[in-house]
Amino acid sequence: MGKTRDQNNVIITGATGMVGEGVLMQCLNSPEINSVLVINRKPCGYSHPKLKEIIHPDFFDFSKIESQLTGYNACFFCLGITSVGADQETYYKMTYTLTMHVAQTLSKLNSDMTFCYVSGGGTNAHSRLKWAQVKGKTESDLTKLPFEQVFNFRPGFIKPLPGQKYAHKFYKYINWLFPIGRAVYPSGFCTMAELGQAMINTLSHNDERRILEGRDIIALSKE
Repeated sequence: MGKTRDQNNVIITGATGMVGEGVLMQCLNSPEINSVLVINRKPCGYSHPKLKEIIHPDFFDFSKIESQLTGYNACFFCLGITSVGADQETYYKMTYTLTMHVAQTLSKLNSDMTFCYVSGGGTNAHSRLKWAQVKGKTESDLTKLPFEQVFNFRPGFIKPLPGQKYAHKFYKYINWLFPIGRAVYPSGFCTMAELGQAMINTLSHNDERRILEGRDIIALSKE
């Protein structure tokens, strides 16, 4: 706790999804973040003096871009697919195999890196639900990699930031539920700003490996 770094240079994946976009917006607006690299299969649509973008189609093979991935001390991993409609093999490949490949590559290139993985509420390696098992295995195996820190984030309902381009359309119809849900079940409801700021605030910690449920995310965002 209380570590100070001269530079905070962050890699973000999933910036063309709602969570990744929100984390990107929070990082670009934060004076604590010096530079941001996003790795996408397609352009994210953002331009900023802090921002660099690599368009790379194959997240299972980073060999061609490894030389561009050094000098970063954090990865905010927001890439993922829903289990709805996905067969078990595809879900495992896109959730566990892909995440571990990216993480193994980055841990090899950046020994002082903090890795933040967006898992999800209900994740449990011992659950009867296959998706929860896969997420739980991913969380567990990430903590075994030689990162300086690993934080597994388990948000539930996330309220998007104003102006997000990649927020799910149905959120505009159900955002009115947020204050009610937050009051009744605070651990299941956080804002995108809280999630992004909590990730940024992990960079003032040192040598931690933690699972962060909703209440933990909210608390960390206020540090």
